[in-house]
Amino acid sequence: MPSTAIITVAQLQRLAGTPEAPLILDVRTDEDFAADPRGLPGAVRRDFRTVSSWADALPDRNVAVVCQRGLKLSHGVAAWLRHAGRRAEALEGGFEAWVAARGLLVRPDRVPPRDERGRTLWVTRARPKIDRIACPWLIRRFVDPAAVFLFVAPSEVQAVAERFGAVPFDIEDVFWSHRGERCTFDVMIEEFGLGADPLLRLAAIVRGADTGRLDLAPESAGLLAASLGLSRMHRDDLAQLDAAMGLYDALYRWARDATGETHNWPAPGGRA
Repeated sequence: MPSTAIITVAQLQRLAGTPEAPLILDVRTDEDFAADPRGLPGAVRRDFRTVSSWADALPDRNVAVVCQRGLKLSHGVAAWLRHAGRRAEALEGGFEAWVAARGLLVRPDRVPPRDERGRTLWVTRARPKIDRIACPWLIRRFVDPAAVFLFVAPSEVQAVAERFGAVPFDIEDVFWSHRGERCTFDVMIEEFGLGADPLLRLAAIVRGADTGRLDLAPESAGLLAASLGLSRMHRDDLAQLDAAMGLYDALYRWARDATGETHNWPAPGGRA
């Protein structure tokens, strides 16, 4: 029977990017991290030497602990976290096993500096429809689960970015924005190094809906309709984002697991 103190690479890959994903703690040594500073989706760096000082402050979520080879550091930190009342598991084989299995890895040089609470901070135009919802979904699921998003008047985005140390996105003349025919969601997938097939498939849907090219993917028209409906259901932009997270979760799971599945009625051989 597998140990309850271990999570395998295959198990963690199935959870990554989903609402059920554990909090991933990267406790590699400074030397190992410097040799390859890429991180697992949503991973947060922590110093294994000070686990007793931060264990109690972690959010109430399952935890997966990653060290270089899945040995003493991850097992020790996971054991300490279990002592603190968390459900914590060490990643079997560690970072090296994840890399060998070609698991998604986020480019650290593209992740903005974090605030005093360890969160990235982003700002964009109010009244989002598609790109300004898709991008926060991508960031929270694959880059920073605790990311903060500010929706402000279009004329104030740059000023708010400067005064509050936020990263502007999906406006003109900034790094995180449309490039040619690609929308901001495409750009984020490329820049963060998240070019896995399911996310690229989802990107085509988002691009089609966001740029009015509904021929790019059959699902684009449905995403456009649902997005416009959500924007009318919710006056508050953050409430709209919360409501839309499930929509993008469903599209991602379809893109990852269900593109070959069909549905019809009546079932074959059944009565009309």
